[in-house]
This record gives sequence, C-alpha cells and structure tokens, in this order.
Amino acid sequence: MEPARHVTPAHRLRSIFSGSVGNLVEWYDWYVYAAFSLYFAEVFFPGGDRTSQLLKTATIFAVGFLMRPLGGWMLGRYADRHGRRAALLLSVWMMCAGSLLITLTPGYARIGVAAPVLLVLARLLQGLSVGGEYGTSATYLSEMAGRQHRGFWSSFQYVTLVMGHLLALAVLLALQLLLDDIQLREWGWRIPFAIGAFAALAASWLRRNMAETDSFVRGEADPSSAHQRRQGTLRVLLQHPRALLTVVGLTMGGTLAFYTYTTYVHKFLVNSAGLSSQDAARVNALSLFAFMLLQPLVGALSDRIGRRPVLIAFGVLGTLLTVPILSRLQSVQGPGEAFWLVMLALVVLSGYTAINAVVKAELFPVEVRALGVGLPYALTVAIFGGTAESIALWFKQAGMESGFYWYVTACIAVSLATYVWMPDTKHHSRIDQDPLPADGTHGRTT
Repeated sequence: MEPARHVTPAHRLRSIFSGSVGNLVEWYDWYVYAAFSLYFAEVFFPGGDRTSQLLKTATIFAVGFLMRPLGGWMLGRYADRHGRRAALLLSVWMMCAGSLLITLTPGYARIGVAAPVLLVLARLLQGLSVGGEYGTSATYLSEMAGRQHRGFWSSFQYVTLVMGHLLALAVLLALQLLLDDIQLREWGWRIPFAIGAFAALAASWLRRNMAETDSFVRGEADPSSAHQRRQGTLRVLLQHPRALLTVVGLTMGGTLAFYTYTTYVHKFLVNSAGLSSQDAARVNALSLFAFMLLQPLVGALSDRIGRRPVLIAFGVLGTLLTVPILSRLQSVQGPGEAFWLVMLALVVLSGYTAINAVVKAELFPVEVRALGVGLPYALTVAIFGGTAESIALWFKQAGMESGFYWYVTACIAVSLATYVWMPDTKHHSRIDQDPLPADGTHGRTT
C-alpha cells in the first residue's frame, strides 16, 4: 500500500466517510438493544414487575461491556500489527453475527433458560466487536485527519456513533407507528436487529475498499517502530503508564454521563418521570439529533483553543449541574421541559464526547496507538459506562434514586482532576511524531 503524499479535503472526507459508516452501523446494532429492551424484556424474562425485567435486561447490557476490554485488546493489537482497515473489517463482521443471533433466538416460552443464555452470548459477541471498534476507529480517523483540523475531523466518530443511536430510535418510532404494543412485544422487536445484521453486511463491503492510513504504512517501514512491534505490543504499551492512566481518568466521568443521558435517560423518563414510552423516545431522539450536530463545532473549537480547556469546561459544568438536572428530570412536567433539561446536559457532555477520541489517539505512538486507545478505554467503559443503567435501577429499587445522581457527579469530578493534571495533546500530539515519508515531509499537516 502506497501512502498518499498529499491528502486533499475531498480525499480526506471520503476516507473519513469510509471509516465512519461502519462505526454508524456498529453503534446502531449496539443501541438497538437498549432502545427495544422495553419490549423484549418480558420475552426473555417473564414474570416480575417492569423494573425487575428492565433490571435483568440492563444487567445483560452491562455483561456485554465485560467483553469490550477483551475486544479492545484483541482488535487493538490486530490493528497495530496488521492495519487499521483489517481490524475495522473484522469488528463489523462480529457485530453482524451478534445481531443475527438475537434476531433468530426464540423466547423463554419456547426454549426456556436457553433463550436468555443465547441473548447473553449475542451481547458478548457484540461487546467484543464494539470494544475493538472504538480504539481502531478513533485511531483511523485521527491518523487520517489533518494536524490543524484533527479535532474537527475526529469528532465525526461521535457524529456517526450518535447517528447510530438516532437510527435505532428512528426505527423504534417507526415501528411504534406501524405496529401496536402487543405486536411489538411479540415479534416486532426482532425487526431492528435484522436490519442491523443486513446493514453490517453493507458496511463490510465499504470497509473492504478503505485505504490504510499513512501513519501505519510508514510505521511498518520504520526500523524503530518495527523493533517496538517485535517486542510485543502489550509490553510496549506498558512503557506508557501516564498515558494509560490519563485515558482511564478522562474517560471515567464522561462515559458514565454519556450512558446516563443518551441510553438510560429513555427508561428514566418512562420509569421515574412518568412520561409515555413514545414521548420519552421523541425527547431522546430530538436531543440526540442536536447533540450530534454539536460534535464538529466543539471539535473545531478544540482545534482553536486546545483540547484541555474544552475538557475542563465539561468537568466543571458536569460536576455542578448533574444533580440539579437529574433531580428536575425526575419530577418533569412534560416532554417539552424534559427536552430542554436533557439538551442542557448534552451540551455540557459535548465537551467530552467531541474530542475524547482524538485526545486518546494523540497520547500514544503509532506502534501501539489502537491498543493504547482501545484497551484502557474499554476497561473504563465496562466498569462505569456499562453499569450505569444497572446502578441507576438498583438505587431506584432501594428507594434512593438521588444516590445515582451523586455517583455520576463524583465520577465527573475525578475526571475533572485528570483534565487539570494532563497536558494539552493539541500541542503535544504523538501523531505529529509519527515516522515521516522518505522525502521528509509529513503528509497531513495541512
């Protein structure tokens, strides 16, 4: 593969589109589970009240996160050794298999305990896929982006991530219009998983035609990078303890807030605030659409003022506003008020989501970049993001729902300390230290 010596905006856009579209499909498949769990919870877990059924499906959602660190390690290592393109192609195939398994699995009434067991297996496979997807996708987009606009272009990872969530909600809203509640609970919930499986097949075709990044190609040819790879990627990764701890710290509060306001909020508005499922879905969809549009704006802002000030703004506002926002949401008067409260939370959250991927990629050298981004991130998300719903519902069952609000606040405060302590990666990016082409020029500084 020959690296491009000059990347025009049009070439960059096509490369970013090719890298992002699969990311969209993967996150659609991931979020469909959360969006439709209100309908299929009783299919796999009959008996008990609604909160109990939701808690069980949320627990499986959390179990899927346990595979994400393994996926981050396996596919991150694969991407650093065999290329970003190859790893991204493998991850979308795994997501396709998981969605197809959920589509075809009979309910508890037909096969008994085997039904939830197969559901768990499917989520484990999808967790493996998403765990590898994040780090490799973040690395690919960051390496393809130009130095001056890296924050802007890399923010499209979360544009497509949120777009995947929006598509899941759009399918939910469409099916709510086309099918009645009984049809959705009996068989309609399988439709979105089938859509995801076929969409993953289309994404795999697009990814087969992706170009490899210049950074990886030049790193393969560089004697120093080749020597590092021969030492073993995990051993090399452990040579960067500060970067690893930084990824954990900056992710902790952001991932918990993200899953609270994008995934759990739908159930929260139904189960705690008393909105209908349809109103909650509309609030979630409209706020996520605006949130998606914010990502490139905040990414571009980080290119002008630096990554660190943007992260600190999220940390300060998130620490101060989380309890007031969630407390008011619990007693919200209608969908209009709910929308503006969720929107306020998502505006604050954009200070993390728009740039967290590029910040992580800028912390590591090319030979362990995908692994360095993916593994510590996946571990942190598994612990804090994947358990968000379960912990929130546990607090609710215990009659201490506000305890979850303070838990989110505390985690954001820990991340704030990391933002204050860490260097600004815009000015100290390891991507800018990648091996140069033979003519001594860096192909993506424009």
